[in-house]
Amino acid sequence: MPATSKAPLDADEERVTRAQRLLIQLGAALVHRPFDTGTHERLRAFLADDADDVLASLAVLQQRPETELRQRIAELAGHRLFVGGAA
Repeated sequence: MPATSKAPLDADEERVTRAQRLLIQLGAALVHRPFDTGTHERLRAFLADDADDVLASLAVLQQRPETELRQRIAELAGHRLFVGGAA
């Protein structure tokens, strides 16, 4: 295993990330085939079953202070971010 392995996502990060990927996929599918009933059903299912939990997780993530967010991004990216444009 590499020494620079990335930190795992916490539950809220995982939920929001999965939802974002799904919604981008569904959006692209709707553009490609706007009347596909399967895509519409998957979107309806997401909205009915998962959207409230995703929005709650997103609210939790948005409450994090900027310094904590920057630190978490650096952990996930596997490198240090510089503040104020310094390189």
